[in-house]
Parts: sequence; C-alpha cells; structure tokens
Amino acid sequence: MKKEVGIIGMGKMGSAMAKLLIQKGYRVIVYNRSPEKTQFLGKDGATLTFTIEEFVNSFKASKKVVILMLKAGLPVDEILFGNNSLCKYLTKEDYVLDCGNSYYKDDFLRNEKLNEIGINFVDVGFSGGPEGARNGACLMVGGTKKQFEYLKTLFTDLALKDGVSFFEGVGAGHYAKMIHNGIEYGMMQAIAEGFNLLKKSGYQYNLEEVARVYNNGSVIESRLIGWLQKAFNQWGADLKEISGTINHSGEGKWTVEEAEEKKEDLPVIKEAYNYRVESVKKPNYIGKVVSALRGQFGGHEVKK
Repeated sequence: MKKEVGIIGMGKMGSAMAKLLIQKGYRVIVYNRSPEKTQFLGKDGATLTFTIEEFVNSFKASKKVVILMLKAGLPVDEILFGNNSLCKYLTKEDYVLDCGNSYYKDDFLRNEKLNEIGINFVDVGFSGGPEGARNGACLMVGGTKKQFEYLKTLFTDLALKDGVSFFEGVGAGHYAKMIHNGIEYGMMQAIAEGFNLLKKSGYQYNLEEVARVYNNGSVIESRLIGWLQKAFNQWGADLKEISGTINHSGEGKWTVEEAEEKKEDLPVIKEAYNYRVESVKKPNYIGKVVSALRGQFGGHEVKK
C-alpha cells in the first residue's frame, strides 16, 4: 500500500496516531465530527477535512485505507452506515480498519455489510494508550491473511518492534483485545488490593518507594507497577484528588459475559469487574489506586 492513510476520530488516541504516521512519512488525512479537534493537527502536516465527502475525496491512492479510532457502538455504525456515511463514498477494494475497542460480535455484521459493496473490513485490537499511539503500540489484527499482508507495513509502522500479530477470522483481533482488557482488570485489582493493605499495615511505608523497588527485578515487575509509582509521585500516597469510584469500558463486562456464555470459570476477572461496578456506591482506596493507574496509562479523567 502507498504511505497514505485517513484517520477518523481525533481524540487522544487518534491524534497521537496521526502524529506518529506523519513522522514516519505518511500523508495523513484526518476528520473529526467536532472540527475544533481537527484544526490543531494542521501544524503537524495533516490534511484537514471537515465532511466525510471531503475526507474521502482527499485520498490520492486508488485503494483508500481508513482507520476508525472511535468509541465502541453507535459512533462506529453512524460513521460507517449513517446519513452521509463512509459507505456512500468509499469504493470497491478500499479498506476500513476499526482500531477502537469495539465488541467483536459487532464486527460480524459490519464486515458483512461492507463486503456486500466490496469494501475490506479489518478489526484491530490496539493496546498501549495515548503513549502507545504516539510512539508505537501492540496490535492484534483480525480479518484475512490477504488483508493483513496488504496492510502489514502500516501495522508495523504503528507498532513497537515485534508488537504486531495476526489472528485469522473476523473479530479475532477485537476478541484478543477484549480478553487482554479483562486480564488487565484482574491485574490492576490485585495491585490495588496489595497496596491498600500496605497502607493500612501499621508500618510507615513510603508507597512510592515500595512501587519503585517492586519494579526493579521482582516477580511482579511490570509497566503497571511503574505507572503506580508515577501516580504516587504525582498525587501523593493518599491519592486524595483521585476518585475512589472506578470507571470502566465495556470490555471487562464483555469478557465476563463471554465466559458465562461458554460456561467457563472467570473468578478473578469477574470479581474485578464487579468491584468496579460496586465502587460507584462504595468508593475507597482500592478504587483510588485502580483509578490512578487508569489515569496513567490511558489518560482517563480520574480526579474527583
């Protein structure tokens, strides 16, 4: 494929992705429903567009490659199939890459509807948060091998070294990302519970220092522990300004539902998800730690 790509959705992830690809020599066409989120990318060299028709007509390549970085659900369907949507302007053999956290079952109908008019649909599980979108992320790619091979250079340019893998089948990329996020729920919950106990142990632990030493050669050394150290440094050990209520996206819930559908046990992830739901009524320090972590790696709003 030519080094030209369009990105729809100029939030933290989409705008960071645009900057990375511009830096790597791509011609990047951008569109966002709210024009003010598009304007600032002009100084970075992006081609700015303000309608879907203008967006599609700005491509020079015969096969257009469009990345969607949108909130899961209705926003994706509106862009693909709503009034004045992509479907009205894209042509046969163009590509649509859904790099947001879409539900894998939604991929089936989207793929079917796009394939009817000859448009390629590829689901991409994208992990790494805004930092990964800007500097290289982890990509779990579904679809067909032929689609993957055509787009391989783009995926490699979006990812860290060795940070791309292909999984055969529509929805396979988003399924892998769904499970990834479910695992993430359990890991973050365990970290938060442990640090809550450290805080209430009776010893005068410097929690930032505990996180630092845990993250230097211990069995639980990880990016999550490193992010927690940064959160303590930024907000203090009490995390007073951080909400004890944990917000959550759909992926933890979908992971739990998938396990129930398949009659498989999922005690850790299920309890971590339920804890987030209950934290609305019972905010506490464990919730603060999980929220602080979400703020560090995802740029989520976690202050009270």
